[in-house]
Amino acid sequence: MDSYEKIASMLRVDKDVPRVIDELFVTRTGVVGVFDALIEENTSLIADRISRLGIKNPNAKTIYEALLRKVEEDDSRLKEYFHGGAGDLDKEGFQKLISKGYALSRVGKGLFLKRSVAEDLLRKNPPPHVLSVLGYTSVDEMLKHENLFEVFSALRFVEGNDWLNSVFFKPYESLTPDDFEEREITPVVIGDKFKNAAESFIKKKYHNVSHLKELGVVFVIPIPMHYKGETLRTLSLVLHYFHEVVFYSKLFRKYLSIDHGKDFARNFSSALRGDVLDVRPPEDRFGAVWLIVQRYLAKVDANDWRLSYPHINPEAIHWTKAEEDIAEFAREFDGKFGFWKGLDFSGDYYKDSVGSDVFVSFNLVDTVMSLVDEQKMVKYLYHQQEALWNRIFSGYFGAEKLEEMIVENFDQGLLSFDDKR
Repeated sequence: MDSYEKIASMLRVDKDVPRVIDELFVTRTGVVGVFDALIEENTSLIADRISRLGIKNPNAKTIYEALLRKVEEDDSRLKEYFHGGAGDLDKEGFQKLISKGYALSRVGKGLFLKRSVAEDLLRKNPPPHVLSVLGYTSVDEMLKHENLFEVFSALRFVEGNDWLNSVFFKPYESLTPDDFEEREITPVVIGDKFKNAAESFIKKKYHNVSHLKELGVVFVIPIPMHYKGETLRTLSLVLHYFHEVVFYSKLFRKYLSIDHGKDFARNFSSALRGDVLDVRPPEDRFGAVWLIVQRYLAKVDANDWRLSYPHINPEAIHWTKAEEDIAEFAREFDGKFGFWKGLDFSGDYYKDSVGSDVFVSFNLVDTVMSLVDEQKMVKYLYHQQEALWNRIFSGYFGAEKLEEMIVENFDQGLLSFDDKR
């Protein structure tokens, strides 16, 4: 099997797709051997990790189970670090975790809504359930005593999506460049006053971390989830969201610069919604057009046509950065977390007990998510797949250029490498 076929199997796409991409990009960039280099790197990384795991007779079951156990071991180390024991993290432990995540991510400042604008948004549409939970009769009274960022975070899980989308987010359509300012990203740990409402949110979302792109906030709800791999997953999500918030800040800056902010509100709202093009480009432009997919479409529909069309994914960039942060954290644990460094795109096929070929992802996030849902027999693969698409693209243009090109073309939803429009 040559490198084209191998990459096609890892992407789960037609065998000719890599060849078409390579022929076009070699002509455009002069860079050759991208697919051969990816396969060589993947083979080397996996051989090293199988050796580290002590697997003598690798097959799909032994490798997959060894990866899950590796996550469990790393998770136990994190619990000890953040909590001082093997039990679930308490509020102090979650505070320590998000503070460590902020330090590891090194994200600094970004462009976000001014505090005064955020306060005015609350005054325009007072959040009824948040006011009720906190026992206030007016927004002004609430703002005198409560943390603005915590209140805004609570909107996500106290007020229903229908109210948020139909009422609260409507004024966002009228925001202007003057409504934004440069300031630090803010990590928030939600207080006990929202505990009951937060528990309902967690049961629906099955995670206790989220973010506010427009306000520059990453928040954690300090309620244990009681599953294997919880601490490592939470740290991964925190790091991912810090990088995602910075990425969207870059978008906001770009939108401000387009004709002095013309169409800013439209582009801003589209970015927050996570809009993705759903119009297939003409067949004769396959490979010359790359979609920008800002969501994990496989979570909704594993057969979405855009998953097998050439595309790049900013979500996968944020996860890759989060995995690099965790690998950096390894220095405090004698290199233990360094195991996961560089594995974002890695995986291969191995025989199962009946001789069928089964794909095993070595991606940290896929493995953590699989461990979380181990009892449901759910196996995650899509983080590896999206990371591989990004790695193919950056093989020709470079990792830094990948993110620059996404930001530059984000409002178009695609990148074009020919003169046709």
